[in-house]
Amino acid sequence: MRKVLFFLLLVAMLIGVGTVAFAQDVTITFWHIQNTDPGPELIQQAVDRYMADNPGVTVEVVPMQNDPYKTRIRTAMGAGDPPCVFPSWGGGPLYEYVQAEQVIDLTDYMNADDYVSRFVPSSLSNVTFDGSMYGVPVENTAIAVFYYNKAIFEQFGLTPPTTWDELVAIAQTLIDNGVTPFSLANKTKWTSSMYYMYLVDRIAGPELFASTANRIGGSFEDPAFVQAGEMIQELVEMGAFIEGFNGLDYDTGQSRIPMYADEAAMELMGTWQISTYLAENPEFYEDKLGFFAFPAVEGGAGDPSNVVGTVGDNYYHISSTCANPDEAFAMIQYLIDDESVALRVEKGRIPPVVGVSAMLTDPVLQEVIKLVENAGAVQLWYDQYLPPELGEVHKDTMQALFGLELTPEEAAQNQEAALAEFFGS
Repeated sequence: MRKVLFFLLLVAMLIGVGTVAFAQDVTITFWHIQNTDPGPELIQQAVDRYMADNPGVTVEVVPMQNDPYKTRIRTAMGAGDPPCVFPSWGGGPLYEYVQAEQVIDLTDYMNADDYVSRFVPSSLSNVTFDGSMYGVPVENTAIAVFYYNKAIFEQFGLTPPTTWDELVAIAQTLIDNGVTPFSLANKTKWTSSMYYMYLVDRIAGPELFASTANRIGGSFEDPAFVQAGEMIQELVEMGAFIEGFNGLDYDTGQSRIPMYADEAAMELMGTWQISTYLAENPEFYEDKLGFFAFPAVEGGAGDPSNVVGTVGDNYYHISSTCANPDEAFAMIQYLIDDESVALRVEKGRIPPVVGVSAMLTDPVLQEVIKLVENAGAVQLWYDQYLPPELGEVHKDTMQALFGLELTPEEAAQNQEAALAEFFGS
C-alpha cells in the first residue's frame, strides 16, 4: 500500500513539475514607446506585479522611441514576426492591421465580466471597427494644448489669448523683446501638424476633415486648408519659431529645453508632456508652467471648445501570431488596474477610465479633464486617422509647409493628390 501511495505521489509530483515547466515556457514580448520618465517606471511596475502573480510567465519588455517604433512595427508586421503586445494610436494604421487579420479581436475579452465598462466610452472609438474592439486604452487622455512660461508672460504683461489674433500679437511682442514665441522640434514632422489640425478645425469645424479623409465630399483643396497654411506661414515668416526647428528632435527633449531655459515662451504639445515636466523638471512645473486651449479663429465656423488628441493614448493590442493571448491580455489589464491608475494619476497622467476626474487633485490635470469633458468634438491626430501612406504624406507636407518649401496651395494640392491616388478617385 505504501508503495502505491509513493508511486501516486511521485506521479503527482512529476505532473506538477511538468506543469511548471510548461508554464515557465510562456513568454510574452511587449513593445512600448514610453521612453521618457515616468513612462518606463509605470510600465515596469505593472509588468513586475504581473510576473510576480504569474511566476510561470516571462514578459520581455522592449522600450523604443516613438518614430523608430513606427518603422519597426511595420517591418515586423510585414515579416510576420510582430511582438505579442504592441501599442498604436488606433485609427487608420490599426485598421490596416485589422483588415489583414494581424491583430486579435478583443471583444470577448473586453465583454467578459463587463470589463469594457471600466473605460470612458469615447476612449474605445478609435479601436472599434464593425462593432468589434481591437485594443485596450491605457496610457493617457492626451490632447494638444499650448504650454507657456508664466514668468515670461508676467515679465511682459501678457495674458493667455482667446483668439488667434491675440496669439499673433503676443508673438510679436515677444519677438520685439528678443524672446522666441514658440518652441518646436519638427524633425519628426508630426509635431507641427498640431497647428494645422487646430486651425482647420477652428476655421471650418471637424466635419471638413472627416468628409475629406473619407472621400464623402470634402477636399484638401478646400479654402479652409489653404487658409490654415497661410496662417502658419505668417508665423514662420515673422520669426515666431525657434531657430532650426525643422531639424530639432522632439524625442530627445529639444523642444522642452528652450522652455526650461526661458528662451522660448510657448509650445503646442500633447498633455502627455505634463508627466514629463513633473519627472524631468518639477521646479519648472511648479513655478512657471501654465497652459491654455488653442484659441478661436475670428469668423471661423469651428467650435472653440473642440480639442485635438485622443482619449486613450496609447492603445495596446495583441498580434494574431501571439501564442498566448490569454496571458497577454491579462498582462495588459495590469497596466490599467487600480494600482496602475493610482500611480498614473500621481505621476501626472489621466487614465481613460470611468471616474478618474474624482481622483485628480493636481489643478493642471483638473483643467485638462475639464477641456476634454466640455469638448464639442475630439479630433484624432490626422497622421493616425489617415491610412499610414497618407499619414506620411501629411507629415512630409507639414514639414515642407513650415519650412516654406511649399506654398499653402501646393501643400493642399499635394495632400489631395495623394488622397485621390490612394482611393483611386
